[in-house]
Amino acid sequence: MPTAAPTPKAVLHQRFGTKARYTVEEMREAVGGCPGLAPQTRSVYRCALELPGLSVATPGTFVRKKDAEQAAAQIALDKLGIQPPSNIPSTPEEAWDELIARISGFFIDENFLSSTHPLVGHLSVTLRRTGDLIGRLPLSAIAACDVKVNTLCKVINPKAEFDPLLVLSLMYNAAKQSPGVSVSDSNFWIQSQKPYSPEAVDLALKRWSFTSDPVEVEAILVPHVLENELKIITINLRDNKHYMGYVAEKLTVSDSSQVLVSRTIGKASSEIRLYFAAPSVHFVSDMSKNVLACHGDGDINCQVNKRASYISGQTIYGDALLANIGYTRRDSELHTEDVNLCTYYRILLGKLPDGNCKMSRDAILAAELPSAYSRFSWKGLSPRDLLCSFCRNQRLSEPLFAVNRVSCDMLTSAVSSEERGEPAKSVENQYTNDVRIDKENPDIFTCEVKICSRKQEILLEYSAAHTWSKESDAIQNSALKVLIWFNNYFKQLNTKMDKLYLSKCIDSFKIHPNIFLQEFAMCLSVYSKTGCNDSGICSSVGPFIVDTPKKQLESTATLTHIEGPDSGVFPSHGSLTSISYTASLVMKDKAKIYLLESHNEFEFEIGTGAVNNQLESCVTQLSVNQAACFIAELPPRDLILAAASEFSHELSNVSRESCSLEFSVKVLQVTEPLEDRMEKALFSPPLSKQRVEFAVQHINELHATTLVDFGCGSGSLLDSLLEHPTTLEKLVGVDISRKGLTRAAKSLHQKLSKKSLVQTTVPTAVLYDGSITDFDSRLYGFDIGTCLEVIEHMEEDQASLFGNVVLSSFRPTVLIVSTPNYEYNPILQRSAMPNKDDEADENAGPCKFRNHDHKFEWTRAQFQCWATDLAVKHNYSVEFCGVGGSGEEPGYASQIAVFRRMARDMEEMCLNKDQDQPYELLWEWPNASIPV
Repeated sequence: MPTAAPTPKAVLHQRFGTKARYTVEEMREAVGGCPGLAPQTRSVYRCALELPGLSVATPGTFVRKKDAEQAAAQIALDKLGIQPPSNIPSTPEEAWDELIARISGFFIDENFLSSTHPLVGHLSVTLRRTGDLIGRLPLSAIAACDVKVNTLCKVINPKAEFDPLLVLSLMYNAAKQSPGVSVSDSNFWIQSQKPYSPEAVDLALKRWSFTSDPVEVEAILVPHVLENELKIITINLRDNKHYMGYVAEKLTVSDSSQVLVSRTIGKASSEIRLYFAAPSVHFVSDMSKNVLACHGDGDINCQVNKRASYISGQTIYGDALLANIGYTRRDSELHTEDVNLCTYYRILLGKLPDGNCKMSRDAILAAELPSAYSRFSWKGLSPRDLLCSFCRNQRLSEPLFAVNRVSCDMLTSAVSSEERGEPAKSVENQYTNDVRIDKENPDIFTCEVKICSRKQEILLEYSAAHTWSKESDAIQNSALKVLIWFNNYFKQLNTKMDKLYLSKCIDSFKIHPNIFLQEFAMCLSVYSKTGCNDSGICSSVGPFIVDTPKKQLESTATLTHIEGPDSGVFPSHGSLTSISYTASLVMKDKAKIYLLESHNEFEFEIGTGAVNNQLESCVTQLSVNQAACFIAELPPRDLILAAASEFSHELSNVSRESCSLEFSVKVLQVTEPLEDRMEKALFSPPLSKQRVEFAVQHINELHATTLVDFGCGSGSLLDSLLEHPTTLEKLVGVDISRKGLTRAAKSLHQKLSKKSLVQTTVPTAVLYDGSITDFDSRLYGFDIGTCLEVIEHMEEDQASLFGNVVLSSFRPTVLIVSTPNYEYNPILQRSAMPNKDDEADENAGPCKFRNHDHKFEWTRAQFQCWATDLAVKHNYSVEFCGVGGSGEEPGYASQIAVFRRMARDMEEMCLNKDQDQPYELLWEWPNASIPV
């Protein structure tokens, strides 16, 4: 896989360093407004670049500073005629000659000993020896230290990227042809044929310091037998001996020349590697026949270590040692750091689709991969970065994103979710890792994703059905969909294979099973049943992928030790909520408590699945400044050890039956959903209050005494109606969310209690737990029914079912239904005032829902068609209006249908009051207490 080309700024920095001076100018640019709204502006940037002897400036403006700087740098490169450097040989023959020369240069060029190259650290240890051992190194030390050697080996034979033994073979054969180098015929030692000068040796010894104090380093032994447990071992480094000699002792091999080393694992800055014994092999000293073979099929050293191979992405043989030891350019002495079980399980976690999401938020036990993306509320690494990281960790190619630009002129007026699922007409479709698209036209975007092997063989394709006003939104949302697919796949690896791999398109995905199985063969052998001798999943790895069904939020997290007064400000769906929390493993006898995870301030969006279900359930039961505790379902052992840090060794022996996981949580702040914030900022009064005033007007016109709010949620409408003078005598709310109903009961109870102290007539109020698509005879024939901003949270067929049930069975005298006007979205989105580095595109077409939880949003024509059909069918009249804006094009922000039952259709329904009561009575004023 070729490395990514350096950016224009990076190329200039290599040439000019700090002499390249960028000056970025911020400007304000008008953004198209609309009737009823104040003119909007946004920040744009232009950049001037000063170089020695050259000055350039961008001719246009950019919505991001970094784009302006890169554009200026590219102009300078074009004027100077500078091309990005490329020093990698293009043919195996050229790479072979360069490999020979490079190995030779390490030993015949004495100036090399004065460099900061990590290999000099290895050499400096051996230069303290005497006799024939002076300067003698294991060949694998070169492979561990020099990236260029590994790159040349990959050019000679691409398989070398995945096989340290093949790298050793190539190096061994190249070293035999390297002038000035001596290579052992019986093992893998290499050294200079001539002694180094005393001056060169002194320089090396001064650069690399030593200590006479012994150093103990913890490492993990990874057995090649899957059923065997990991072992923690201690390596004692002393006497200034080469550290690979001590590693050889732990691997029970004769000397360090028999030790092979993997690439670094995890962060590029770490020296975590796998060390393992070289199998018994013979090499053919011919570049065109670089092959190797094991002596004896039953040799244990030739058995592949599947766990070690999986985490390294290379073929590892026999038992392996995971250790963090080595020389680096940053240090003047040997770098050492302990590797414990926590380290191992974090490496393993990083290879999962949701692993880097958890670790980037430093919330392994609390965080989950969210189900929806919003650039305003997303925290941690972006979905695109997470997908790229996942592909790199799985040794796949970088994901390919094809952004399709669709002109707004190509869109039809019918934009239902079904129609948006059709392939968009594209005027541009370019697969790329660095998406750069001209933005002159007010177009919208879709995105397709391809996941390929290192050989560029496609194993998964995804075609997004939705459209977006920003190309970045299209990319991020598509990347998230692919991540979610992989996440679900990893959780189902213990199911039968014939149920997992489908080659036809399903839910916008197309899987290529043969390539997929080939690329994930090592993963499957470790995680799935096929990798174990018994019928279960390997205990050392398996708990990561046990498919524990997610429980509904309504039935989780029983709170204890609730502290603080009820502030009345609760987290709701879509709100950005900040909490502090601790997660501790508590022994049953309370003898010990292990603090696994804590955050003083952790922010997430409610309803996106960004935290585990029980934690979100707890948070939504608390108001701001309230705190509580709850006992959570015990997570898999692997996650506990990944979070355990210094306790990992101690907890590895703890029985799951003897402990529990306890969360302590406090709600710090709640920020309203973006949709609500936009409405409050752009409309006075906010749309929510305008909808309430609209309902109050119709209540008083009708002299209504009874009202039922279908989909009442947390009771915001019912609560607001108590603040207005109306003729209502009975208020009823119905919702399927018990959590929301509980909050509604608390709020209504508090407000009605206060009203009863100063008023003699207070309306009764009832809250029912149930689905608004089910008929309950107790709510038949109410004066007025409301369903405000609810139906868009349902699937379209369910919204139609609700319309039929409410008009045919509940039969209120008047029904008021409101829903967002899809045609108004571009105005709201352009006026959302995003941050300076992420401006909304001017004149973007209708393309994005206001809330990620919306299943659809209708145009005026669609909504009127839906309502008119229902009215005709059930003998109602219907009229249309709305709130928000002036009503001129493109209509109101929130469109409303008012259904009125025809006067001639007043006959009573024949009701079965005993059977038609599916709703559960949750709370009633004044006869019931507040539900817990």
